[in-house]
Amino acid sequence: MNNGKDSAVRVSVGLGERAYDILIGPDLMPRVGAEIAARLPGTRAAVVTDENVAAAHLAALEESLRDADVECATIRLPPGERSKSFDALQETVDAVLAARLERRDTIVALGGGVVGDLAGFVAGIVRRGMNFVQVPTSLLAQVDSSVGGKTGINTSRGKNLVGVFHQPKLVLADTSVLDTLPLREFRAGYAEVVKYGLIDRPDFFAWLEGNWQQVFAGGEARVEAIAQSCRAKAEIVERDEHESGERALLNLGHTFGHALEAATGYDGARLVHGEGVAIGMVLVHRFSARLNLASPDDAIRVEAHLREIGLPTRPEHIPGDLPDAETLLAYIAQDKKVMRGALTFILTRGIGHSFVARDVPSSEVLSFLKESLRP
Repeated sequence: MNNGKDSAVRVSVGLGERAYDILIGPDLMPRVGAEIAARLPGTRAAVVTDENVAAAHLAALEESLRDADVECATIRLPPGERSKSFDALQETVDAVLAARLERRDTIVALGGGVVGDLAGFVAGIVRRGMNFVQVPTSLLAQVDSSVGGKTGINTSRGKNLVGVFHQPKLVLADTSVLDTLPLREFRAGYAEVVKYGLIDRPDFFAWLEGNWQQVFAGGEARVEAIAQSCRAKAEIVERDEHESGERALLNLGHTFGHALEAATGYDGARLVHGEGVAIGMVLVHRFSARLNLASPDDAIRVEAHLREIGLPTRPEHIPGDLPDAETLLAYIAQDKKVMRGALTFILTRGIGHSFVARDVPSSEVLSFLKESLRP
């Protein structure tokens, strides 16, 4: 892949007047300011980031904005899932207002999924909607949370229960910044890449089985994996922007995963989001086999791949004690994918053949959880 302006892969999210581009490739950070200025002339910006990301990448982003004559303020948050909170939301909103930014100005999210979800929520509610640009710095954010316009925060009753749909104007995924990620964080993001193969792209899953080491190493395979993931998500978002139907497929593994995250109190030392998704995807395939929807061999294959790259695949792989099955079921029942009390799951008829299952009996889920929590 050549360096320069043509080095980026462009994936378009077709949403009519709200369509936007995802630019994917190495060394894109110096282009952020120029890309924003070209799309949003005259805008000012508030960069929302966390302390860890700021130490690694904020100076480069600020230089890019200065070079493009984009005036900016910077808002720094503590790292970690606990910044997706009402307290952090209020602090960030206050900082944006204190900077006297107007509706036509721009919130720039520089960070992983936590920063992107919070900053996007702020952009969606301040002055009833500001411009929003995503500069994701984690693999998970580049392939999932930065695309599609879902924003929000967590509460004590569950994950992502308060938020809005607010599409970005642009996403710039600089694949070079992933070189600074701890291995654990890269692995966690890779779980979301695998998810797209398991939803409806069995050939992509097979490609990942054969090429995951090159994805981890970087270069062309990494760009290809991110681009394929973004294309997969963009196609679903275009057809179902507000998750009234098909978009729910993007939650494959998340219902179980979110319950496990809530059960650990969102303690990132014990479990980060992508690890919860990895365990959740294995549980979904095992649950589908238990319901005679899919072959047990599919669950074995999915678990084997995730274990090969070093992800946890079962609840017992989470450090510390977990609550009982009844408590986990209560977290699942609180999940936002519940409709009028009926449990909704993304189940599968095989690798790459997932579907939305409504009215899943809670008794079946409880029995499965009891079985899955046994050491």
